[in-house]
Amino acid sequence: SENGTRCVLPSSSEFPEGFFTPQERKDGGIVIYFIIILYMFLAVSIVCDDYFLPSLEIISECLGLSQDVAGATFMAAGSSAPELVTAFLGVFVTKGDIGVSTILGSAVYNLLGISAACGMFSSVVSRLSCWPLFRDCLAYTLSAAAVLAMVSDNRIYWYESAALLFIYGCYILVLCFDIKINQYLMKKFSPCCTCFTKAMEENVEQQPLVGWREESGPLIRQQSRTDSGIFQDELDYSQLSTSLHGLDEISGDHPNVFTMPEADMKRILWVLSLPIITLLYLTIPDCRRQFWRNWFMVTFLISAAWISAITYVLVWMVTIAGETLGIPESVMGLTLLAAGTSVPDTVASVLVARKGNGDMAMSNIVGSNVFDMLCLGIPWFIKTAFINTSGPIEVNSSGLTYTAISLICSVVFIFLAVHLNGWKI
Repeated sequence: SENGTRCVLPSSSEFPEGFFTPQERKDGGIVIYFIIILYMFLAVSIVCDDYFLPSLEIISECLGLSQDVAGATFMAAGSSAPELVTAFLGVFVTKGDIGVSTILGSAVYNLLGISAACGMFSSVVSRLSCWPLFRDCLAYTLSAAAVLAMVSDNRIYWYESAALLFIYGCYILVLCFDIKINQYLMKKFSPCCTCFTKAMEENVEQQPLVGWREESGPLIRQQSRTDSGIFQDELDYSQLSTSLHGLDEISGDHPNVFTMPEADMKRILWVLSLPIITLLYLTIPDCRRQFWRNWFMVTFLISAAWISAITYVLVWMVTIAGETLGIPESVMGLTLLAAGTSVPDTVASVLVARKGNGDMAMSNIVGSNVFDMLCLGIPWFIKTAFINTSGPIEVNSSGLTYTAISLICSVVFIFLAVHLNGWKI
């Protein structure tokens, strides 16, 4: 009927019931939830720092990937694992719009919030390259526009979800030939574009990928985008791996994770995190050690699974805490839940930005959003093409106009902000 209303379930209905009643939470039980939230933040940082990023480093070494390509592919896929799990849950389990709302709602936070965090928590100034940011922003704008066009009629057909997979496939194909495309564009547009000219003159340098725990020691010759790619025949494998990743710095075996830090504050955090350190040590092979070095793909996959599990608990606790505090659903979805699902992206990007790897951090931020569009395409395609072929998937497109405007404005703003700041973060 015209005067009918739609019943919208609260976000907490997507999760199990909490271990306190609403009244017990209001009487002080919510403190336990905040303690768990802080501990989950600590757990995500440990997984990223000790297992996820080191495995990414070895994957990049084996494939000869530059920083920005590694950040836009493997790093984005691993840190966006929670969004992929959420999308599958939304399509096959809850049969709601949790996947669409979570992914589109967190997109603005990914672009602006994580970029701000990289700038605030980084102790060094990272110089950015023009092409990686332009490439990723263009890919994200196209993929976001495709998703918004698909959900505008509240229905998703199999050919629409297949189009999303095709867009992401084209993005990966561009990344495979990234170095050659970059060199061509620099030669083509350098006379009329100052940022390309500056890149050619200064030969924009990038820091090695490894060494987030090595605070001192001499750095090897830094690698530029023009000689760090897959298609450089004049560099043999050993030269590439040494020059790009600084593996001579870690020729010896890595210290054990149970080694107590020397600083007092780090000791306190180490003692508090000892349970999660032990659990991760027993379940994930440490590819930084020579014995487990060849197990880097297993480390990558298991650490991504752990990131998903921890993020699920984190978002669960944040949802119940927000409900207890009386935060409106619309506000919580765009702030607390968006930040909660993007915690792995935030931690990983800040860690690499603190070592001066600005291109890798920015490519992870924007590349994660591009991968999130794929996260929607995979379950939609499986559902419409193989499981329920009789009809399309019904989705809710309310607020689509505001979402589209905010996404476009955030992409334009981050690109202009970096450009006006002299391509530094």
